[in-house]
Amino acid sequence: MGGVYRERPSRWLGATVWTRRADAETRDYRVVPDGCLDLIWTDGGLIVAGPDTGAHLGSSAPGALFVGLRFAPGTGPTVLGLPAHALTDQRLPASDVWQAAYVRELTDRLAAADRPRRVLESIVVERLTGAGQPDPVPIAIADDLGAGRSVAETARRAGFSERQLHRRCLSAFGYGPKTLARVLRLNRALTLARSGLPLADVGVNAGYADQAHLSRDVRALTGVSPRTLLTQPSSDGNAAKRSTPLPSGSRTTA
Repeated sequence: MGGVYRERPSRWLGATVWTRRADAETRDYRVVPDGCLDLIWTDGGLIVAGPDTGAHLGSSAPGALFVGLRFAPGTGPTVLGLPAHALTDQRLPASDVWQAAYVRELTDRLAAADRPRRVLESIVVERLTGAGQPDPVPIAIADDLGAGRSVAETARRAGFSERQLHRRCLSAFGYGPKTLARVLRLNRALTLARSGLPLADVGVNAGYADQAHLSRDVRALTGVSPRTLLTQPSSDGNAAKRSTPLPSGSRTTA
């Protein structure tokens, strides 16, 4: 398994605060795309994790501690101050995103904190004070696509052409609406499967044409079959989250 994982809703709009203590032994696990960006504190460093377009294999050092704040789809760019597509499939030191002096101040605060998760939340609140609240339009787009609405209907409900919707999705989510819809559908299917629903029923309830369609899409996004994915260790021991250190020059782990 991936160690001890805990999460709770953040006081900030749509975000989740999570912590993970890795096992006493080094473990590999698969990280599944979820359409989100994360701000992660680990090993004395602050990391920004971008949205994934495919699964990555991660590995944790024995006993490593990770504290993260996972933004709801479409909300992270407001806090980070740059479009999501600039971070797609990347794990970067926060100093590559924000000014180095500012990041040093943040890391000093985190290192001195008894509860670094609360410091992460306060950082977000401080940044929103200057940047304003996240644009509600991407949140509505994610809700529509997550509910299974088509790209055309989602564009119409947002008052956009499909081309305009694509541009907004790149900026807010890191990829276009069709990819976002597939990622959200994947996570909906995994939630249903982990609740005990048979895979034949998962496909229909999650919005796939049939179980074969589910299997093809899961393999395309994660590299393995649904059954294999559901039995592999993940970073929280259940549903994969971004929680490993940033390896130098690599984006193959998360």
